This record gives sequence, structure tokens and C-alpha cells, in this order.
Amino acid sequence: MNEAKARDCLCRMGERLYHRGLVHGTAGNLSMRIDDGWLMTPTNTCLGDLDPERLSKLDAQGRLVSGDKPSKEAFLHTSVYAVRNEAEAIIHTHSTHSVAVSCLDHPEGCPVLPPLTAYYVMRVGELALVPYYRPGDTSLADAVRDAAVKHACVLLANHGPVIAGKGLNEALYALEELEETAKLHLLLQGMKTKPLSEDEVRELMG
Repeated sequence: MNEAKARDCLCRMGERLYHRGLVHGTAGNLSMRIDDGWLMTPTNTCLGDLDPERLSKLDAQGRLVSGDKPSKEAFLHTSVYAVRNEAEAIIHTHSTHSVAVSCLDHPEGCPVLPPLTAYYVMRVGELALVPYYRPGDTSLADAVRDAAVKHACVLLANHGPVIAGKGLNEALYALEELEETAKLHLLLQGMKTKPLSEDEVRELMG
């Protein structure tokens, strides 16, 4: 995809996320690979009101080439791209239900979310939980990189999801499935539920 088209795609995706209520205020950020680096949403910018000409353009090492200063969470994106060669786009949000799940006390060794539906398993798979770090703490980069080696979808504790995809749409669909499953999980709290069995999950993942 050429750079001009990639800029338009990022801005349209920002609008979609904003109007679907998956981002608010200036929270969240997006990025896309391009031939000579990558594009990212600028810091302190509402994703519903992006300007294609002001997007941050970074080189392959993550250094700013042109445009506005990138999000202070740019290192989340570079960490994922470094270990997921197939990733062409990344979406990070503070979407309400996913963040709510990230604030729960998760017993060690238990999945962050149970496999409630087939589409959650197929689009999200096994969700990795990364411990809490304060916003902007670059130590988070190592933790995200380690988790992203095996997981395209990562949930930052008390923060929100970081989702990589082969394109923006793939990342969006995974985000939406995660958000809806998080909502289901919260609605079902205190009720006896029957997630998919290990055999059913293996069949879907196979």
C-alpha cells in the first residue's frame, strides 16, 4: 500500500473506532507499516479527528522522520512489530469492557477470558495479560515484546488491549470480538457458565 493510501486508511480507522465508542478523548493510538518505516497517530490527538498530513512518520528504527510528535506509547508498537513479522497494523485502545476485565484480579495461570464463543477463539485466540506499568514507562516495552512473541492480542493490566493484525481491518475485528467477549464475561459474573471445551477450542484453532 502506498503512503498516501495508508494515511487515509489510518484516519478512517480512527473515525470508525471513535464513532463505535471504542476510543474516547485522546486515548488510544494506531499504526501501520509502510515500505520505508511506519505511520502512527500523533500524541494527544483524538482518533476521531485525525489529519492525514499530520500523522507521525517514523523510520524502521522508530525515529521521527516527519509529521507531529508520535504517541508516547509508540514503543508498544515497535515492540510488537519487532517480533511479529506478519503484523502490518496495530490498534491500541482503552475500550471500556476490555479495560474493566484488565482490572479484575486474575488468578495466576488462569486465562484472562474464558473461550465463551467460537468467534472469540478464532479472532483473538489466547489473550496474554501483561502486568501493570505506569503510562509511558518504557519497561513495558520488554514485557509487551515477550508476550507478543506468541500472542497477537495482548491486554495491559489496568490499561487496555494492544492488537496486531495483517491489516487494520483484521486488528479491528479482533478488537471488537475482544470487547464483546469482555462484555459477555462481565454480564455473566456470578452465573454458572459453560465455556467451550479444550477439544472444541483445539478444533477451532486447528
